[in-house]
Amino acid sequence: MSTMQGMAEASEARALYSPQERLRRDQSVWTLVQGILAPLQFLVFVVSLVLVLRYFYRAEGFEVATYSVLVKTGLLYLIMLTGAIWEKAVFGQYLFAPAFFWEDLVSMLVIALHSLYLWVWWQGLWPERMQLGLALAAYASYLINALQFLLKLRQARLQGAAA
Repeated sequence: MSTMQGMAEASEARALYSPQERLRRDQSVWTLVQGILAPLQFLVFVVSLVLVLRYFYRAEGFEVATYSVLVKTGLLYLIMLTGAIWEKAVFGQYLFAPAFFWEDLVSMLVIALHSLYLWVWWQGLWPERMQLGLALAAYASYLINALQFLLKLRQARLQGAAA
């Protein structure tokens, strides 16, 4: 085996998508769904973050901040569900495909924190500031996860251009 052939095989081993996976990705309706839901969720996140921070700054607007977190959490569940379906369509498994293992792992933390927020809100046992403080922790994990996916999208585009 030549050195060039070995390098080409190593490069293919590190490719985010095999040619078949890339084709399934490009043909899947779930790719479009993810492409719509991701920016929508980010927009709702930004609005919600502003409302939550406004509550901390002015000590008012708890109800509207809470509703915004609930909407954000609903969109998170929706994007996680459709993302798992997308992963199944592209990689043949619902979660933790090797190409997205770390993103999915952090997504579980994001879901856990948002779900904990829902439980805390539903129980009403925590003071308002603690509830929205938990929402901020959930949002910090979401930002990390969103950055992971943006980097993965960039990697896919670079590899697609090279292919």
